[in-house]
Amino acid sequence: MTQTTAPKIFALLTLILGVWIAPAHALDIVPYSAQILAQKQKAGEAVSLHFHAKWCPTCLVQEKVFNTFKGDATVPGTLLVVDYDQERELKREMGIRSQSTLIVFKGQEQKHRSGGVIDLQALKTALLSAQ
Repeated sequence: MTQTTAPKIFALLTLILGVWIAPAHALDIVPYSAQILAQKQKAGEAVSLHFHAKWCPTCLVQEKVFNTFKGDATVPGTLLVVDYDQERELKREMGIRSQSTLIVFKGQEQKHRSGGVIDLQALKTALLSAQ
């Protein structure tokens, strides 16, 4: 190996490892489960609730924005997608009055709450509030 090829090989390996490792720490988007929420909160992890309705245009825009964070290692944590029409008890417990509400937790502590936000940077900042 020559002096000029060693840095190229190192750079290539760094890139490959970065791509391979990054998704493990990127935002995980899964359907809401009380068990997952409790598990993430007990572990002190970043976990968010997105109260989503299929008929809600704002929710659909938010969904597209959140999906852009799936492969982004700078936005770690878990986003639980709550069915707004089905999870009536959870809505009552959390004081949710409208679909498109986002609540961000770090463990048990609420770090952010908003409704109707569709701006990419604002949603990213909200998710990062739990870091």
